[in-house]
Amino acid sequence: MKTYLQEILRRKDLLFYLVKSGLKAEHRNSYLGYFWWLLDPLLNVLVYYFLVVIILGRGDDVPNYPLFLVIGLVVWRWISSAVNSSAKSILRYSSIINQVYLPKSIFPLSFTISQMFNFLFGLIVIAIFLAIFGVMPEWHIVYLPLLILITMLFLMAVGFVLAYVTVFVRDIDNILTYVTRIFFYASPIIWVGGRLPPEYSFFVDINPIAIIVTAYRDILMNHQTPDFISLGIITVISIVVGAITLYHYSKNEHKIIKAL
Repeated sequence: MKTYLQEILRRKDLLFYLVKSGLKAEHRNSYLGYFWWLLDPLLNVLVYYFLVVIILGRGDDVPNYPLFLVIGLVVWRWISSAVNSSAKSILRYSSIINQVYLPKSIFPLSFTISQMFNFLFGLIVIAIFLAIFGVMPEWHIVYLPLLILITMLFLMAVGFVLAYVTVFVRDIDNILTYVTRIFFYASPIIWVGGRLPPEYSFFVDINPIAIIVTAYRDILMNHQTPDFISLGIITVISIVVGAITLYHYSKNEHKIIKAL
């Protein structure tokens, strides 16, 4: 395990290259280029605002609902894009893997990091909405880097697991589309968690995505300390799962090559 981690560190130049190339490839052939990193979350907010407020007539009872919506959608965009891209990461670079020995976990890691940079651009959109609605974060904003780190650890753990499993069970990639959709509607991204009937409220209480999204709203717009007990549990589980999965990578990388 120690040797495997050292090998990942020795390949840090490759990791930086994968992150950089992934960011460039994302909007390589578009006219607006990197401006899409700002425009995409903004358009998402407009679409869901039209759906929820204009068509369904909901959201009026939520203070600053557009701000509530943009925070949820920007955080969800990072989570969903990181999970989906990480799951396919090893398969995507199968031609390279079959020619040169590389730590396979470096590929889901690179996609998780590249999507984090997209999220940082999303924070600019959130800042614009905060200014428009006159909501200035208070001292709780100091928790933001810690919350980003916790989210990263969570997504790394999920990415490591999915990337490994997808190599052997290709159907995971197709199923993941529906799983992420379920988590989208089971999390308070476009609706308030308290609206669920009491018998179903545990879906929000134990849902790590709901906990993370709510924590961002607590810091940025609700002026309160997030639920660090739940966030701590997510962190510990993520570290444990990530460590176990990396150990599994180190012992079974030959099986990955064989499966590819």
